[in-house]
Amino acid sequence: MSRVFNFSPGPAALPEEVLAQLRDEMLDWHGEGMSVMEMSHRGKPFGSIAQQAEADLRELLSIPSDYKVLFLQGGATAQFAAIPFNLTRPDSVADYINTGAWSKKAIGEAKRYCKVNVAADAAADNYSSIPDRAGWRLTPGAAYVHYTPNETIGGVEFLSVPDVGDVPLVADMSSTILSRPIDVGRFGVIYAGAQKNIGPAGLAVVIVRDDLLGRARPDTPTVFDWTAMAADGSMLNTPASYSWYVAGAVFQWIKRQGGLEAMARLNGAKAERLYAAIDGSGFYRNPVRPDCRSWMNVPFVLPSADLDKPFLEGARAEGLVALAGHRSVGGMRASIYNAMPMAGVEALVGYMQDFQQKHG
Repeated sequence: MSRVFNFSPGPAALPEEVLAQLRDEMLDWHGEGMSVMEMSHRGKPFGSIAQQAEADLRELLSIPSDYKVLFLQGGATAQFAAIPFNLTRPDSVADYINTGAWSKKAIGEAKRYCKVNVAADAAADNYSSIPDRAGWRLTPGAAYVHYTPNETIGGVEFLSVPDVGDVPLVADMSSTILSRPIDVGRFGVIYAGAQKNIGPAGLAVVIVRDDLLGRARPDTPTVFDWTAMAADGSMLNTPASYSWYVAGAVFQWIKRQGGLEAMARLNGAKAERLYAAIDGSGFYRNPVRPDCRSWMNVPFVLPSADLDKPFLEGARAEGLVALAGHRSVGGMRASIYNAMPMAGVEALVGYMQDFQQKHG
């Protein structure tokens, strides 16, 4: 069977070049006579893999020297709890910006450990836009401000970094990290699940400024304590070593493509092509306000939900898979992360045009 174009929101497609490398190194990594997944995380071979992965990520994102980079387990969801454990006391107030499903999950978890102020909420327009910064009700002296730059389910994205003054800005970048350059120095903490633009599910990358370490509550589980993890090189316990290795291979692939500037050009062009096809069709519709549209996750609906099933069946027959929208919103969603080539977007647009001609 030939490879399909996989529009899954996560676990998402990996670059074919990386998959071929993983295949070739599966049984014998660089003459060690074993797979990376069999290696001791304490041995020199895996140590070199881990060090190179961190160095490459630091280079790609231009991470300042006063930030720690952690490779942890539990995905981004584990960090929903780790953030208040590391940055608050039970009586602290943390500000959250609610722009959709993943913001809500982060808010719900944080409420278990600290006081949460929802400083802005996009519920009034069904989470199809970003609340205007001028209307945010931020708490003086808040422990941090948390936001989700890109809502994977709703396809809503912040197209700039919000200014929150001296309060640490915490960002769940699971579905935008490595899609373009960012100014890491604007943030106190960046965290991201790996399964979009980094590698396999289960791994999380956390980038935390040094002055925010050493604040964990006494009752913080050790595996959630960023300071303890940083002190042990993310290896306080056995790490997700194979996922870490795959992440490193993806970082090197991005470098070979020209880095994040090249990724930004490609991702911007892919998004522009797909949105233009939707907007110009008179048949498909994207529900997100144009100035808040995601580069990575593009939802769209057909004129009738009765067409959803035949659309998906026809798409699969054409080698276009994982296009169903999230069960909470329905419709369609095309996730076009770094590994999705322009050829995949062109194939989808061509299919959409053919389907419209038959059913419009």
